[in-house]
Amino acid sequence: MSTASDAWGRVADDGTVYVHTAEGERVVGSWQAGSPDEALAFFQRKFAALETEVSLLEQRIATTDISPAHAQASISRLLTAVADAHAVGDLDGLRGRLEALTGVVDHRREEHKAAREQARSQALEAKERIVAEAERIAAEATHWKASGERMRQLLEEWKAAPRGDRATETALWKRLSAARNAFTKRRKAYFAGLEEERELARARKEKLATEAEALASSTDWAATASAFRELMRSWKEAGRADRAAEEELWSRFKAAQDMFFQARSQVVHAKDAELREHASAKTRLLAEAERLLPVTDARAARAALRGIQERWEQAGPVPREAHERLEGGLRRVEEALRRAEDTQWRRSNPEALSRARGTVEQIRSAISQLEGQLSRAQQSGDARAQQRTEEALAARRSWLAEAERTLAELSG
Repeated sequence: MSTASDAWGRVADDGTVYVHTAEGERVVGSWQAGSPDEALAFFQRKFAALETEVSLLEQRIATTDISPAHAQASISRLLTAVADAHAVGDLDGLRGRLEALTGVVDHRREEHKAAREQARSQALEAKERIVAEAERIAAEATHWKASGERMRQLLEEWKAAPRGDRATETALWKRLSAARNAFTKRRKAYFAGLEEERELARARKEKLATEAEALASSTDWAATASAFRELMRSWKEAGRADRAAEEELWSRFKAAQDMFFQARSQVVHAKDAELREHASAKTRLLAEAERLLPVTDARAARAALRGIQERWEQAGPVPREAHERLEGGLRRVEEALRRAEDTQWRRSNPEALSRARGTVEQIRSAISQLEGQLSRAQQSGDARAQQRTEEALAARRSWLAEAERTLAELSG
């Protein structure tokens, strides 16, 4: 049998096929079925197939994210295949390429390890942040609804976060669980206390509503209005009951309050209308009195004014804003009449001193009687009579001052 050879192997005379390696020749097979060139070509094809596998692995490692472990397993398998290969070709070159891939995979393994360490560190940092926020909420939160929702979000963030070092993560999980439990305990305690406060508020407001209802029909307007103001102050300080009780009790309280103040308003309106009628009557009397001016007949004017004054007293009290205008107007008429009487007396009446004394005594007597009436009105609590008497007293005292001044002038 003839021989055949190339740079990487040969076929011996006996059909034995050898491959050249750095360690020397080694037998890769035997060929008896054909020519040496056919034998060499057959074993070269085996090398080509092996080289294709190495090339595919190089490409895969270079262009995909194959894991280092998987890549290393493929390299090891191919190194074994190259070492035991029944093929003719540059086996040392294939081995060198595979060993170079081993270096690439080792570098990638280190990169993956560093990435895992970084991811683990970041995961622990994220979970440390989650735990710290949960602990802060557990210790400080007072907005329970928003804080409860945030606690649920933090738990979901924990579940979604990458896993870190087992021991550290276990310790963090214990802290998170403790924070969640502490928050739940504080929230339950708060709402338990809130329920107790609401029950106390309900009891206080029940009492206030009952007191308001007892006052609703009172006609002691000033004292009861003051009492209602005090009840309202107490209501605001009583705290809030639960919504249903709060609404029901407030409806009762407000209905009682409205009943009283509406009744008082009706009385006040009626009183105002009465005072306005009195003011209209006194306005007419004042106009009648002013028509006496200028005084030409003091005796006739005095008689006419006395009748006007009597009707004036009978007309009753007037609104506060009209009082000074009406009383001042009547006083001006009275003063004008007194001046006219003084002038007339000085001219024609030698008995003026005697009459002046009589006038003073008469007015003093009237004042004494009015003071008795005022005392009785005060004792009976008749506010209307009291006001009417006070107005009459004010007029009489004014007259008395003028009469005493006249008497003093005559006496002097």
